[in-house]
Amino acid sequence: MLQVKNLSFGYFKTPVLTNVSFTASRGEYISIIGESGCGKSTLLKLLYGEYDLDAGEIFWENQQILGPKYNLVTGSEYIKYVAQEFNLMPYTTVEENIGKYLSNSDPKQKRKRISELLDVVELSKFSKTKVKLLSGGQKQRVALAKAIARQPELILLDEPFSHIDNFKKQSLRRNFFSYLKDKKITCIVATHDKDDVLGYADTLVVLNNSTIIANNTPEQLFKHPKHKLIASFFDEFNTIAPYGIVYAHCLQVVAQSNYCVTIQQSYFKGTHYLITAKLDNHDICFYHNTALQAQTKVFLEVTRA
Repeated sequence: MLQVKNLSFGYFKTPVLTNVSFTASRGEYISIIGESGCGKSTLLKLLYGEYDLDAGEIFWENQQILGPKYNLVTGSEYIKYVAQEFNLMPYTTVEENIGKYLSNSDPKQKRKRISELLDVVELSKFSKTKVKLLSGGQKQRVALAKAIARQPELILLDEPFSHIDNFKKQSLRRNFFSYLKDKKITCIVATHDKDDVLGYADTLVVLNNSTIIANNTPEQLFKHPKHKLIASFFDEFNTIAPYGIVYAHCLQVVAQSNYCVTIQQSYFKGTHYLITAKLDNHDICFYHNTALQAQTKVFLEVTRA
């Protein structure tokens, strides 16, 4: 189990994280979200032992994770960290990068392991390609495969799919997170992308103003967002009295109601349109199955608060 106890840290006396505490069980996937600069990447580096804590403690099982004051080499064998800058060997092949730290005592087993990892990150046909010739997204996939090559107990991922295009991203997420869950590898992911969270994460930790403002399942936080920051992560939303936060998908057009809005603009979103409107001079948005004419008036009803 990972235990983070009352962690505090700052740069040059400026607090970045204050009294942060949470736990993660073996095989659990925790997502860390928050606005840019809230401390997500810093938290991962602290979990890896890259910095010394100002206060608090971090334990993996019964072993304390300590920073550079106590360790000449950052990190431990059982922890892998994939930053947004990939630590790869550009002049060697994809398979050589992935197999760098695998034992050579059984070449057949090593080749089998590399082949398995190439399948996980969908790079089998690029196994003989030099890394310098790959795209940014392909390099990111190599870094992910390299990180799990020796099957760590804990993996820390900073925006793990940010460079990967949508043609590959969806299937890659499924493959990668299924692999981690199957191998019971604990995973901590800092992300801006709700699709890295919904359907995969067991727990969602929300950072704001240097501290944790929410720690619950993604389903609970999606259904009952108590902060605008949380609602904005998941979807378009409004603040409507007396309901409070109301997602755009929780509003529907009806024949008559207390909410009469004036249509401003319609945006095609594939399966629906995002409609922007004015409600008593306040901006509001909702989803509809067709575009609506600007400056027309319609009535809205809250279907789910």
